Amino acid sequence: MEIIAVPKPLRDKLGDEASDSLIELINLANRKTTEDVITLSGEKYERRLTEEVAKLDNRITEVEARLDKRITEEVAKLDNRITEVEARLDKRITEVHADIIKWMFIFWAGQIIVIVAIMSLFFKLFTSL
Repeated sequence: MEIIAVPKPLRDKLGDEASDSLIELINLANRKTTEDVITLSGEKYERRLTEEVAKLDNRITEVEARLDKRITEEVAKLDNRITEVEARLDKRITEVHADIIKWMFIFWAGQIIVIVAIMSLFFKLFTSL
């Protein structure tokens, strides 16, 4: 804010040249004060911003660590579950395999009995001729 005029009684005492010099001095001091305030405010803002960014970085690091831990736990649970399912599947496949072999032997035995019966009937027919 610039000082525009010096009151008349003061101008009369100081004179025009001194009044103008006084106005310039006050304006210069005012500009310097304004610049200092702006500089200090900027420095304070930067310092505060740096502190807040550091806090945010720390918080992000904490969240990442918690997420990594949680993901690791969930992966371990999934691995255990997969292992359990694989074990059940292996057991079931083994049971089915045993059932198939059992039925194969029953089928083969039945086939052998039928073949032996047909062969014995065949030999009886040809031996009686």
